[in-house]
Order: sequence, then structure tokens, then C-alpha cells
Amino acid sequence: MVTRGAKARASRPIALTILIVVIALNLRPFLAAPGPILAQIAQDTGLSYGTLSLLTLLPMMLMGIGAFASPPIQAAIGTRRGLLLALAFLLLGNALRLFAGNGTVLILTAVLCGASVAFIQSAIPGLIKEKFATSVAGMTGLYSAMIMTGGALGAQLTPVLVEAGRSWTVALAVLALPVLLAAVSTAGLLSETRFVRPERGLVAQLLGRRRAWTLMAVFGLINGGYSSLIAWLAPYYQAHGWSSSESGLLIAIMAVTQAVGAVILPLLARNGTDRRPWLWACAAMQATGFAGLSFAPTLAPVFWVMICSVGLAGSFALCLILALDHLPNPARAGPLAALMQGGGFILAAIPPLILARIHAATESFAGGWFMHLGWIAVAAILVNRFAPEHYPEAMGPELSE
Repeated sequence: MVTRGAKARASRPIALTILIVVIALNLRPFLAAPGPILAQIAQDTGLSYGTLSLLTLLPMMLMGIGAFASPPIQAAIGTRRGLLLALAFLLLGNALRLFAGNGTVLILTAVLCGASVAFIQSAIPGLIKEKFATSVAGMTGLYSAMIMTGGALGAQLTPVLVEAGRSWTVALAVLALPVLLAAVSTAGLLSETRFVRPERGLVAQLLGRRRAWTLMAVFGLINGGYSSLIAWLAPYYQAHGWSSSESGLLIAIMAVTQAVGAVILPLLARNGTDRRPWLWACAAMQATGFAGLSFAPTLAPVFWVMICSVGLAGSFALCLILALDHLPNPARAGPLAALMQGGGFILAAIPPLILARIHAATESFAGGWFMHLGWIAVAAILVNRFAPEHYPEAMGPELSE
């Protein structure tokens, strides 16, 4: 006979998995949704493409800066309360877009959403490391896939609502509803735990390690293409004659392909400890996609986007796994992954602004896609430093114990 307590314990991993899925689905819609309707937003608000790049640049920058603050906040108030507060602010940021006909208000909502997501995506990897210790790769892949899927839903929903007669402010504000579901689910399913809280002073220790800075650089360089694509892929193809719904579908294809890549690549890499070959493979796929977008955008646009997206998704998921691999203790590995995302997202926030400047100078984004080939090459060189046998030496004995 199975007791009620045994059933509850058996269902707990399933409940936590569902919770992580629901939360992850809400981490990118606010970024992906404006892209397909950017021309209409620009027309109604009078904002230039350079200013509209702030809709991506500022949230990505805040995801980076906020990630540095996340571990101390977790240490002070705990993961559960931190997640609930962050989801509440994300809900508010999305809902306020109903009143974002003014360009300044729209940019402020992007700031609020970006700061909220900064805490959430810094806290989740440590939670995965603790609660799913025997399946970190699989859960990290699922988490990453749901992030990308959420972006697809946002990119596909907004042009559909706009073409159905809704204003773009309403189309953006609708994305508050799934955030409400995530907040309610977190309140009901996630219990607090002291174990996942990082040690006080740990951030300073980690920042004293050169390896932490190398992880940040690789994460930013190898994932910077995502922020560029989410901001400018739709306008790029609209300049080639595509409609907003067609370009929105392309972003949705990008995000769905990322979801598939985020699941498959970590699973393929799960049996080994050396992540470098897989990261190099992801870099090669990105390079192929960006080269195609730059030199032959109309030849096979779906293929260029898909292969680039698989590389981006694999890079994101594998970088998270790579950071978690460095330290055996979840209370230390989680903050390391948070810091990697912190510095990485600050770096990854820069490309959309550079692409806007390139567009202003050349009236095309093609040169920006070519720029990413250089970023990927530098990342591939740095990846060579991540030999697993050197993890304890790179982090030091006091952190690796």
C-alpha cells in the first residue's frame, strides 16, 4: 500500500519540472514580441530604430547586472520569495505595456521586465543542480528549450492579435496572463530551502577567479547572436518584402528550432564531461547561419535561421551545464552560473545597438550578421580552456571541496 506521503514525494519531481517549464516559458516573450510589429511601433511612437534597439539592449544589460545581485538577494530572502517578487514585477512590466503608446513608457516596461528576468534565470540553474542532481543536463536542456519556446509564442502571438484588429499595446500586454499563471504556480508548488541559498561572500570569492571571467566572456560572445536576431531578424526580412506575420513566423521558427536544439544537444553531451567539442559544433552552426544571413539572405532563409538557432540554443544550454560542472556543491555552482550569465548578458546586450548603427550607416543589417562571425571565432578560441581535469585548479580547493 502506498501512503499519501510516499505519493507526494513521488510526484514532487514532476511538480517541480512543471513549475520550471511554466516559469521558463515567460522569460523571453517580452523580448521577442515587439520584433514582428516593430515598424508599427516605430510609426506610432516616432522612435528610431536606434532608440528601439533599447527594447533589447536594456533588458539584456539588466539581465547581466541583475545576475550579480541575484546570489546576495537569494542569501537574504531565499529563492522562493525572490522568485515570487521577480514574477510579480515581470507581471507588472508586461501589464503596463497596455499604456505604452508613449515610447518612454514602452522602454521603461522593458527595463522592469529585464530586471525581473535577471533574478529568475540566475536562480533557476542552482535549483536544477540541487533538485535534479542526477539529471542536470536533461533538465537544463528542458529549461533552455522552454525559454526558447516562450520566445516563439510571443513572436507569433503579437502579429496575429494586431492583424485581428487589436492595438499593439494590447497585443504586448496580453503576455502578462501566462506570467500570472507562473506566479500562482510558484506560490503553490515551490517550498523554501536553505540549501540552495548561496553562502554570504561567495560572489566576491567567485569574482576573484579568472575562470569566472572567462565563463562570462564565452557566454556573452557565443550567445550574443540571440539578442541580435530577436531584435532585428524581423525588420531585416521585412526590408526584403516580407510581411509582419511572415517575419513573425520566421522568429517563431527560430525559437522552436532553438527549443529542439536546447533539448537534444545537452542530451547528446550528457555521457561525457568534456563540453568543448559540443560548444565548437554549436559555434560552427552559428557561423554557417550568420554567413548565410549576411551573404545569401533570400537563398534559404529558413535554413540559415534554423541552423543558427540550433547553435545558439546548444550554446546557451551547454554554457549553463559547463558552469554547473565546475563546482560540485549546488550552493556554489548556482551562483557561478548566475555570474556567468551576469557578465555574459552585459556583453550580449551590445550587438543589437551595433547592428542599429550599421543599419543607419549602410541601410542594411547584413554587416551586423557578418560581425557575429568574429564574436564566434573569439569564443571558440576561449572554449579551449575548459578542459574538465583543470576545473578544481581553476576554481581553487576552497571552492571545489
